[in-house]
Amino acid sequence: SQPWPEPPHQPEILAPNPPRETWAGKYEFLLSCLGYCVGLGNVWRFPYLCYRNGGGIFLIPYFIMLLVTGLPLFLMELSLGQYGAAGPITVWKCCPLLKGVGVAMLIVSSLVSLYYNVIIAWAFYYLGSSFQSPLPWSCDAPRNADLCQVVAVTVTCWGCVLQNTSGSAGWVSASEVFWNEQVLGVTHSSGLGDPGPVQWPLALCLLAAWILIFLCMLKGIRSSGKVVYFTATFPYLVILILIIRGATLDGSLNGVRFYLSSNWGRLQSAQVWSDAASQIFYSLGIGFGGLLSMASYNKFDNNVIRDTLVIAIGNCCTSFLAGFAIFSVLGHMAWKKQVPVGSVADSGPGLAFVAYPEALSLLPGSPFWSILFFLMLFTLGVDTLFGNIEGITTAILDEFPALRDWRRKTALLGALCTAFYLLGLLLVTQGGIFWFTLIDTYSTGFGLIIVALFMCLGIAFCYGTNQFCQDIVDMICRCPPWCSHMLGYFKVCWVFFTPCLLLFTLIYTFLNMYSVPLRYGTYEYPAWGTSLGICMGLLTCLQIPVWAAVALCRESGTLRDRFQKATQPLRSWRMATAQDMARDVIDVPFTITLTDSD
Repeated sequence: SQPWPEPPHQPEILAPNPPRETWAGKYEFLLSCLGYCVGLGNVWRFPYLCYRNGGGIFLIPYFIMLLVTGLPLFLMELSLGQYGAAGPITVWKCCPLLKGVGVAMLIVSSLVSLYYNVIIAWAFYYLGSSFQSPLPWSCDAPRNADLCQVVAVTVTCWGCVLQNTSGSAGWVSASEVFWNEQVLGVTHSSGLGDPGPVQWPLALCLLAAWILIFLCMLKGIRSSGKVVYFTATFPYLVILILIIRGATLDGSLNGVRFYLSSNWGRLQSAQVWSDAASQIFYSLGIGFGGLLSMASYNKFDNNVIRDTLVIAIGNCCTSFLAGFAIFSVLGHMAWKKQVPVGSVADSGPGLAFVAYPEALSLLPGSPFWSILFFLMLFTLGVDTLFGNIEGITTAILDEFPALRDWRRKTALLGALCTAFYLLGLLLVTQGGIFWFTLIDTYSTGFGLIIVALFMCLGIAFCYGTNQFCQDIVDMICRCPPWCSHMLGYFKVCWVFFTPCLLLFTLIYTFLNMYSVPLRYGTYEYPAWGTSLGICMGLLTCLQIPVWAAVALCRESGTLRDRFQKATQPLRSWRMATAQDMARDVIDVPFTITLTDSD
């Protein structure tokens, strides 16, 4: 008997890479972008900038910067992501010379994610502490009985004396004692070079925050897109409740008057215009890559101009409304203490975790109001972090499509969250607040402005504004007249006004950085600490020339020929967009007629 012949060798068929996801509905994209833009800065930075820079007059440069800088850059990032259907690195197939801009976005998002979840951990800690009556940072708490002194009949908590490690005493509030000693433990650290041990309650809160982020993003935009229905809308409910409650408090009108008092002379200050530009820039989340990544999951024919107007204007109106919620309650606290409103106003963590909690502790039913406030801070922070992590994962998955498999994608997300948690432990040590301030200041400083500047210049002068506007028209399909008029306006901004204002903001940032030393409270950062912070910014900026040099080396010919080739879109750029167009019109009925010649 003859043995059966062996079957011919069959070549191995490789499974295609899993396709990219798309949003389940347009409202998920809108809410995700709105939640990403409306962050903690809308609550703790804008109101402070408004009263510091002339009150209601600050709205004039603020909305001018929105029209000239915010909206053009916001539309540029959304359009670039939606048309290319790719993340912040891969999308630069449209201009390989500027691939470093996408890598720089990835680095900025990573640095921000490292410290931003620490804020969520603080909010977690305060949220848990709010389920106590009296609140642990109020003068009614037994632990503060020896600290607080009643100095008037109408004053329930004027202040307390904090005996620090140096033996000196200073008048500070019970809320500040709770923040510095129990939460941060910063009174046991001498500075940046003395981090001290980890604050384990904060470390557990940070772990819980990263686990929550991991679970919410486990299925990508399919899961986070559902979560934002709550996290993006709940802050508006809380702001509305706080405004209504604040309007019923004694002294609230003094706080609102302080918030909106007009000082026309402040318009002559360059600081005011720089603050307006930076607030618009950071509040809209431009240059981080999150907007670009979320837009890349849109359908090709989504109206990006409409989304730009809705999200950007909604974000700015939220900042303005949040000021009423903040200053009405601070006005009440100033009225109770019989001090000027300016003496209790603050910005940043000082407002969110010292001044405002103290004001809430003076209200009847203070635990309820505290729970609402810190739950709002928690949801604001989570939404912004969703966008940052989405920007990181999208950049990696588009560069390595094989990782889109669910198991590999889950492993990647788990590895990222674990790495960020371990690195973030430095920021929850006793001296962690010094490192937090350093990274916060320099990770989103001059480096981020340079990233946005090169993105704008690259699209305007390398890719071409005419081609870019045509891409937007191709996406919108039926472009109404108002869209055509707006594109003409945006084209002028992209070529001239926006780069000029970014350059002005960058120069002012450099001047301010070298003239005003970095401080946290009374602690002035050493030279090596400032140098380390500058290196963070330079790490971001250097990606642009490094990857530009790589792109030039990959081409052939003279330097001029290489430059021209490196600024031309790759063939895969047009192929990818053609596939997206075909995918979105696949349901349109059509007829093909074959002739004899076919």
